Order: sequence, then C-alpha cells, then structure tokens
Amino acid sequence: MDTTEKTTQKTDLKSLTKQELQAFSEELGLQSYRSDQIFQWLYQKGVSTFEEMTNLSKDLRTELEEIAAVNRIQYVRHQESQDGTMKFLFKLEGEEDHKIESVLIPDFYPDGVPNRLTVCVSSQVGCVFGCSFCATGKMGFFTNLTHGEIVDQVQYINEVCEQRYGKGVTNIVYMGMGEPLHNYQAVVQSADILTDELGLGLSPKRITVSTVGLTKQIKKLADQRQPFNLAISLHAANDEKRDEIMPINNSMNLEQLEEAVKYYYNKLHRPITYEYLLFDEFNDSVEDARQLAEIVHWAPSKVNIIMYNDVSGVKLKRAREQRLDKFMQELISHDVTATVRRSRGDDIDAGCGQLVIKEGQKGKTISKN
Repeated sequence: MDTTEKTTQKTDLKSLTKQELQAFSEELGLQSYRSDQIFQWLYQKGVSTFEEMTNLSKDLRTELEEIAAVNRIQYVRHQESQDGTMKFLFKLEGEEDHKIESVLIPDFYPDGVPNRLTVCVSSQVGCVFGCSFCATGKMGFFTNLTHGEIVDQVQYINEVCEQRYGKGVTNIVYMGMGEPLHNYQAVVQSADILTDELGLGLSPKRITVSTVGLTKQIKKLADQRQPFNLAISLHAANDEKRDEIMPINNSMNLEQLEEAVKYYYNKLHRPITYEYLLFDEFNDSVEDARQLAEIVHWAPSKVNIIMYNDVSGVKLKRAREQRLDKFMQELISHDVTATVRRSRGDDIDAGCGQLVIKEGQKGKTISKN
C-alpha cells in the first residue's frame, strides 16, 4: 500500500516548466545549477531515466528516483513515403491508450544532401473544431498535450534525423493533430523549451504555430510578444464558404479575424502566413483568388497554397492543375506573394489524423471556448 502511494505521488519532471523545475530543485536543497543540469538531460539529451543523468551524484539520482519520474511518449510505429516523408504514431503515458501523430518532412538540395528537416507536431489528441476536410476533426476531442509531450515528439524525431541524416531537426510547425492555440499555454511553454539553449536551441524564426483563427489568442500572442511565426489556416476567402467547411467561422468570422491580424501586425510588425488548401471547384476560382488577395493585403503576408491530401470519406478533393494555374496567375496579378506546397506522403496517409483513425481512436465533444 505504501509503495502504491509513493508511486502515485511522484512528480513528473516533464510536466514542470523550467521555472517550476528550479523551484522543485530548491525544495530539495539543491544548488541552482543542478536544475539546469536536469533540464538539459530532459530536454536536450532526451533521457528516460535518472540513471542516465551521469553528472548527478548517485545519491541524488536515487533520491530523484524515489520522488520523481520522467514520463515520455512511446513510439508505436511509423510509415515512410517514397518522397522521404515519415509519419510517426506515438502513445501517451496513462491508461487511456491515447495516440498522436507527428510527421518528418525532409527537404533536400539537388545533390541529395538534406537541407530543411521539418517536424510537424501535434498539440492535442483529436480536435474540437471539426473542420470538414480534416481527418482529425472527425475524431472528436480527447485531451490537451502537456508541453513535455509536445517536446517529446521533436526529441524522438530529432534522434531519427541525427542517425539518418547526420543533422538534427531544423524547423518545427505546430500543424499536426489539434488546434495549437486551443492549448495555448502548453504550446508556448514547449516553444520556449525548444528554443532554450539547454533545450534544442532552435531559433524562434524556425518555429511556426498555426491556428484556424482563434482571435483572442492571436491578440494574446501579440501582447506577450511571442517570438515565433504565426500561420492562419484560412482555406476559404469569404464567410459563406468558410462557414461551410470550418465551423469556427460561425463564431469568429473574417471581420473579427481581420481585426486580430491587424492588431497582431501593429504590435509586432511581423508578417503572417496564410495556409490555403485548394479544393477542386470549391475555393479555387478566379473570384476566390481575388477575395484571397484582399485578405492578404490586411497586413504584410504571404500565402501557402497547399495541394490537399485527399481523405477517405471527405467529399472535397484536391484541385486540378489547370485550376491551380489560373488561381496562381490571379494572385500574382494582385501582387500576392504565394507559393505552392505540393502534397507529401500521399502513399502513407500523411493527412493529419489518418493514421490514428486507422487505430480506431474516437473522441468526445467539448466546449470550444
């Protein structure tokens, strides 16, 4: 009975922020540099046990073993595409059998040497916002990830990159399962860890956080002067079409989004990226392009036109090349900076949530507030 109580009372160190870890160490009577050492072991070296923390004394490691734990997400399996994209399935700690996905998207120089190694991370198990084109939205919502569980995804894939390519992850996008700004605190904390010199030491300029358009949180990013990049998943350039595919637009429409975008830019003077999935004969007309150009000119911005990974059971399909060409020509005529992002990993269900759905995971519905 005593043993069980001790186990349940153990503090998961990866649930603590850097400041909380410092406070935890102070309570143990440790010198301040010890918390930095532990932080480095957790978030730079990615250890799973205290025994691996070799610059701590054996007595301290024994003490930590008795009162604390280092929980990490568990690798389940992965799939690899012909284009080099790798999709990973992980299981979270706990009895609920929650699973999440992460994707490694490598980009190579013409001679085959790796250039950018981008990781797309999940921030939630499932998603509450239910966009009609998204496999994750069909799952419903389970739970938010902790900052440690978000960082774990990057750490694991970073090890894969080191072994396979001889270099670590270069870029991170919060565009996996879930709505990142619906899990605001954990996302910001994980980005802080990933940019910490005792963490992965990435530049904030190499981190992009995406949102379907949570206006209050966009303003909060500006007020807190968060240093990473902001991307907005737009996917339709008028309220009528956006209402049809993105339920969030019913409560946070384009007028409110415009106000938030201008507020963000006026505070930070940082350009915004719009993500725009191009669907065949839905949002890919010349008129759609004109309306998109108006939105892009709210503030200095660019657009990523994304060729959709078709999802089973979704009526919307990837736009045809000839419609893409006309769409791009119209954007260019309105002085819009736009790039086309080709689909990656079609052959491995790389669309967000597809792999988890194959595992049979189905969630619950909660309030979107």
